Amino acid sequence: MLLAAEEDDITNIIGGIAPDWGPFSAVGTEARTLIQVIMALAILICMGIAIWGAAKQRIGSTAMRDSFSAEQGKGLIVAGLTGIFIIGSLGTLFTIIYGMAI
Repeated sequence: MLLAAEEDDITNIIGGIAPDWGPFSAVGTEARTLIQVIMALAILICMGIAIWGAAKQRIGSTAMRDSFSAEQGKGLIVAGLTGIFIIGSLGTLFTIIYGMAI
């Protein structure tokens, strides 16, 4: 009987934004560090977009009674949080795709 998860360390499957699995294991440590920095910056940018959207929604819905600004703020919140989710789950996605290619 062959088990799919023979190794007892879950970080081989989900490693967050530390790409030391699958196709990234062949690159050097400097390249992995660069990829980690880029992914962390992208997460920070997405968090900034979500915060900007929350502020825009709050200001648009209360102070200026601007429904367009409030709706635009909702869109920015969704876009920022979606970006954070996608970047955070890239480890799992790449592992699944890399495993299917082998």
